Amino acid sequence: MYKTIKSKAFELVNHNKIFEVMIIILIVINTSSVVAETFQLPDNVKGIMSVIETISVIIFTFEYILRVWTADTLKPELSPVKARLKYVFSFMAVIDLLAIMPFYLPMLIPIDLRALRTLRLVRLLRLFKINRYTKALSTIAEVFKRKASQLISSLLVVGLLMLIAALIMYNIEHEAQPETFTNVFQALWWSVATLTTVGYGDIYPVTIAGKVLSTIIALLGIGLVAVPTGIITAGFSEVIDKDDDKDKKYCPYCGHKID
Repeated sequence: MYKTIKSKAFELVNHNKIFEVMIIILIVINTSSVVAETFQLPDNVKGIMSVIETISVIIFTFEYILRVWTADTLKPELSPVKARLKYVFSFMAVIDLLAIMPFYLPMLIPIDLRALRTLRLVRLLRLFKINRYTKALSTIAEVFKRKASQLISSLLVVGLLMLIAALIMYNIEHEAQPETFTNVFQALWWSVATLTTVGYGDIYPVTIAGKVLSTIIALLGIGLVAVPTGIITAGFSEVIDKDDDKDKKYCPYCGHKID
């Protein structure tokens, strides 16, 4: 009896399409509520949103408990305790916990209104729950996972260049604009805006050497921004090709793909 109930619970949270659609709808409604709360709303609308929030949290809590309970079914090679602990500390389980935490935390710990408003923004993390139910977001996650080392390397190069450019610009412009380039962090802000080709224009060089350096950094920024873009594009191509290969069947005799 226990195993049958557990098996049905596992099927519900992992393979039931109706349940998946319901969770996605709740996530969309909750995200819309967070946006709606920034407007002046009538009290009756706020009351409806509060009821929706309560129902959503109950369902999300129910889902979280079931997933923790059935985690050993997902990983039968581990003991029940280890399987559940491994799931609890997984990325999606942490997101599930954070999604319901803002509702329960004020009941356990006294929190002032300003802190409570900030805490309620954590509900936006519920958007990440969609990753479990949509292939598109799973594909994006797979791309970043595959290309993590290359992306980190490119970002380190960009960060190093930003720091070097900021230090050089500070030494060039500090005497000419002491009130603007007061320290290296101000120069670093200029470096970020220039290297990413945003160019806010709130901080800019006035000396000839500074303008030359700014031109070089802006041109380098065009190429450096394209590096992570190319890595991500290549990652998408690899993942899509891999999925296509999975969808194709192979001949059991010759091993060739069957179109």
